Amino acid sequence: MSITTLIINSLPVLALGAVITVKFAVLSMIFGLIGAAVLALMGLSTGRVLPRIARAYVSLMRGTPLLVQIFVVYYGSPSIGLSLDPTPAGVIALSANVAAYLSESMRGALSGIPRGQWLAAYSLGLTWRQTLRYVVAPQALRIAVPSLSNSLISLIKDTSLVSVITVAELLRNAQEIIAATYQPLPLYLSAAAIYWVLCQLLEWFQHWFERRLALAAR
Repeated sequence: MSITTLIINSLPVLALGAVITVKFAVLSMIFGLIGAAVLALMGLSTGRVLPRIARAYVSLMRGTPLLVQIFVVYYGSPSIGLSLDPTPAGVIALSANVAAYLSESMRGALSGIPRGQWLAAYSLGLTWRQTLRYVVAPQALRIAVPSLSNSLISLIKDTSLVSVITVAELLRNAQEIIAATYQPLPLYLSAAAIYWVLCQLLEWFQHWFERRLALAAR
């Protein structure tokens, strides 16, 4: 079988793996954004306990390898009486990891809004929550979009690590075809090309979204 025929025959399986990869990335980003928002607000709290908890979490997740975190969630959960399937275990691990990085982007963006914006909103009778929602958050979003988009692009590539817990994403599907055909180079290159295409699409969307936000700010 020629290499061209092999790649063409493998495309449906690789495409299915790419769909699962995107699904993993989207789910992890959604849950990660929720966790990051909570962590960012904890980090900006005026108390002592909540910022320390947020900093400890971020330090732990950024200071340990994602692969180790996946193993802890998947293989360690039965030790506490919680048995997880590979898919939810992978989503939990990726979400927990990306939340730490996104929270720092959000916290930095929120901190970059001048204090005068808060005071002006308070003078108009807005509450803290209303000020955050209608005044500060929209401005902070424009600052945070490039960093958040970069995290999503990195997350697409990080999904390849869940292949170690038998999740049938793009890399895992490529490895299974390689085990049957003994043709690692063309299949790994094909998988790399699909990852690149996915990242390019996200990069295009990032630039488009940044232009939209720039127009809205005028």
